Amino acid sequence: MTETTETPHESAVFVESESIESARDFLFPGDQGQLPYEARRVFALLLQKRFIEAAEDSWAWERILKYQDILESRFHDMFLELVVDRDYRVAYKVQVRQEELNIPILLRDDSYKRAETIVLLYARSAFRQQVGMGENAAFVDHEELVNHAMSFFASDETNLALRQREVTQGIDQLAREGILKEASQERYRISPIIEVLMPIERIKELTAWVEARLAEEPAGDSDDSELEAADGEEPAQPANNETEPDLFGESIVENQGGDAAGQPAAHAGQTEDTEE
Repeated sequence: MTETTETPHESAVFVESESIESARDFLFPGDQGQLPYEARRVFALLLQKRFIEAAEDSWAWERILKYQDILESRFHDMFLELVVDRDYRVAYKVQVRQEELNIPILLRDDSYKRAETIVLLYARSAFRQQVGMGENAAFVDHEELVNHAMSFFASDETNLALRQREVTQGIDQLAREGILKEASQERYRISPIIEVLMPIERIKELTAWVEARLAEEPAGDSDDSELEAADGEEPAQPANNETEPDLFGESIVENQGGDAAGQPAAHAGQTEDTEE
């Protein structure tokens, strides 16, 4: 009788396949998914949201760490990178870009207008200062943000009400995106994502850009398209074709129907947050 033996490779393949099969959760009729429920759910949340922060969603954060390897693999299958920052306890996705691969682009860079950029720079400075002093979280008041942004405009500004509306809409936009988290009335907690995604090189670039735009624009002049964009429309190109610097990673691109994949049509470039 001839005795047959398995090669180490054959044995390893068999054991691995059995392990995957036994771990599967059949969640609905015809389900061919390979991941357990909680891994699938956190994967969907990462696709749906712009970023996940441990302080806001501890359940999701714990599952990101638990399934990080397989989540990274699934994102790589989509030409995306999963970034998990354990120091600031945030996770987000970015687009892989390599010209020679002809990669379909799923994410697009978002741009912020002048008022939003000024607020972001101030919020990042406040975050670094407070955390550097040993605080567990950083906070900023609405009035503080408005006063700082308004100080950038010329002393002979003739339309302060319009400028203040522009700044307020910028703050509201950042709050909708979760960069500023409402802690109480007129007071925000600054998300750690602002530190991760605003390195010192980008701060220098943005500061120079803001100063240049303010120097070029006559007092009292304003671009109405910027105000409309703050209400949820796609930002229009400025008259001089100068675009605002890109910030804070990317969001899912719009499809042919006008809706963004995995996000509501009401706000292009903003993924929808869903309560637990």
